[in-house]
Amino acid sequence: MAEDVFKALADPTRRLILDELVDRDGQTLFEICTRLATRHDLGLSRQAISQHLAVLEAADLIRTHRQGRYKFHDLNTEPLERIATRWLTPHPQESTP
Repeated sequence: MAEDVFKALADPTRRLILDELVDRDGQTLFEICTRLATRHDLGLSRQAISQHLAVLEAADLIRTHRQGRYKFHDLNTEPLERIATRWLTPHPQESTP
């Protein structure tokens, strides 16, 4: 699973999408596209952004829920927390025989 997270984070557009969700969680595809275009001058198609969102969702970095005909995207930091904990949590020293 960590490999999926690293793959998802490798792309700068996906990192911008995550930044936008940190700034304001629960956005629709249209809102994300608008923010990327206005704040970052990214002129990607809705289909391209949708494909980036699918990669982020497969890595469990975002979760979605539907409300009526709208699909909302929420940031999920759990995969990042697991990775950070892996290297930042002190492990007991193993004694050598």
